[in-house]
Amino acid sequence: MAPLADRLAAARRRARHPRIRVTWLESALGTQYTADTIAALRRRFPRVGFVWLMGADNLIQVTQWQDWPKIFHTVTIAVFDRPTYALRACAAKAARRFAGARIRESQAPSLARRSLPAWVFVHMRLTAASSTSIRTRESKAAAGTTETAG
Repeated sequence: MAPLADRLAAARRRARHPRIRVTWLESALGTQYTADTIAALRRRFPRVGFVWLMGADNLIQVTQWQDWPKIFHTVTIAVFDRPTYALRACAAKAARRFAGARIRESQAPSLARRSLPAWVFVHMRLTAASSTSIRTRESKAAAGTTETAG
């Protein structure tokens, strides 16, 4: 994993919405697991309507995370489609367990105000680029190098 400062800088470059704030808070909280970080954020900011963002690939394997059901009961979740993952994600154990809490995509704008648990699957224009390839490309661009076809 890249150093925290590099990950923060990259996330800030991508966070183009004025209501998205990229912070180092997880490091300051000293939490190790996502469920604990979300719980700490809810305690610290009880009036904020947090929405956890994850890719469809993570919905498939979230059941391997520490206290994963606690995440669904602590914060609303928006799951974003990823190439080749949609069908498996929607059939995954977590999706089945919380099927009754899934809202229609047209209701996504109200997600932050929903009673828990609540989640939505967001279909979007897909790209096959992995986060690793994007970081590599950005790193090369920042260093002033470019890839050439040979």
